Amino acid sequence: MGPRTFGVEEELLLVDPVTGAPQSISGSVIRYAQRHDELFLTGGRRSKPLETELQREQLETATPVCTSLGELSDHIRSARLAAAQSAAGVGVTVAALATSPVVVRPSLTPSHRYLRMADVYGTTADEQLTCGCHVHVGIESPDEGVAVLDRIRPWLPPLLALSANSPFWQGSDTGYDSWRHQVWGRWPSSGPTELFGSAKAYRATVDALLATGALIDEGMIYFDARLSRHYPTVEIRVPDVCLDAGDAVLMAACVRALVDTAAGAWHRGEPPDPVRADLMRLAMWRAGRSGLRGDLVHPSTRRAAPARAVVGALLDHLTPALDRAGDLKTVTSMLHDLLKRGNGAQVQRAVHARTRDLTAVVAAAADRTVAV
Repeated sequence: MGPRTFGVEEELLLVDPVTGAPQSISGSVIRYAQRHDELFLTGGRRSKPLETELQREQLETATPVCTSLGELSDHIRSARLAAAQSAAGVGVTVAALATSPVVVRPSLTPSHRYLRMADVYGTTADEQLTCGCHVHVGIESPDEGVAVLDRIRPWLPPLLALSANSPFWQGSDTGYDSWRHQVWGRWPSSGPTELFGSAKAYRATVDALLATGALIDEGMIYFDARLSRHYPTVEIRVPDVCLDAGDAVLMAACVRALVDTAAGAWHRGEPPDPVRADLMRLAMWRAGRSGLRGDLVHPSTRRAAPARAVVGALLDHLTPALDRAGDLKTVTSMLHDLLKRGNGAQVQRAVHARTRDLTAVVAAAADRTVAV
C-alpha cells in the first residue's frame, strides 16, 4: 500500500481590513465565490467551495482528497487564497486566527440547525466564534478506524501545543496559548474519550449519548477524534487553525503518521495504552495553557516534561511511518522551524509586544494567512 489519503478542513475569520473586527458577512462572501468558480481550480482539480459555519464571521475551506504533502500544501494554500479573494470581493479579508483578538459579538448563521443549537445551548453557542483545523485520514474499515482512535489518544495534546493560535479573547490576553480549546470544551460531547475497543462499541457509545437528549444530532459528537459520518476516514479535531499554511501541512503529516502508526500496532495485535480520559483531559488542558512555552504531559510517562522533549518524543514515535511515506525529512525540518519561530500564539504575542495594538495583530495574521 502507498501512503494513506488525507485532507484538511480549515475555519477562517472574516475581518475588517482596517479595524480587524470580525464581520458577519459570510453569505456575501460565498455568493461572490459562487460567481467566480475559477478561484477553486488548483492544478486542474477543483477544491471544495467555501462553506458557512456556526457564526457569520467565519468560513470553512476544505481540500480534496490528497496523497502527498506537496499536493496537500498546494490545495491548502489555494483554498486560503480563494477565500481571501472572495472576501476581498466584498470588502473584507480572511485571517487564520482561532479566536478574535478584538472585541466581537458573533452573529449566528440563520440555518434551522444553528438556530436550534442557539436555543438549546444558549451562551455556549452565542459566544462560540472559534476556528479549528480538522484532518481526515483514510482508513480500511470502521474497526480499523476505532482501533486508531483508541491508540492515538496520548499523542493528541502535542498537536494542540504545536498548533495553538488563540491567545487573545475579547480584547485581552487570556494567558492561554489556545483559548479556543477552553471555549470549545463547553460543548457537552467535546474532549477525550475512553477506549472503545470495536466499531460496535463506538456505535453503542454514540447511540447512548444521543439517547440522553443532550445533543441535537450526531453531528454534535465533538470528540477530539472521531469516525467521520460521511467519509471512510478518522477525523482529528484537536488543532487550532494554524496561522501559517505550512503548519497546517505539518499537522496533517503528523496526523497521517499517527494514524498509520496506530493502525500498524492494531494489525500486529498490540493493545492500546489504557490512559484514562481524565488524565487525557489534563494533558490537553496543559497543552492549551502553555503551548510550547513550558512543560507538557509526556505521552509515555504521564509526567511533566519540557515541550521540546515531548515534541521530540512525538517525532520519534512517528519516524517509521513518516519514513515510509517519504515525509520524514520534510516534517523534521518543519518541526524545527516551528519550534524556532514559535506557534501562532507566540507569533501573535510578539506582534502585540511590538505594537501594543490588537488591530496590528489581526493585520499581521491576515498577511500570514495567504503568504507563500
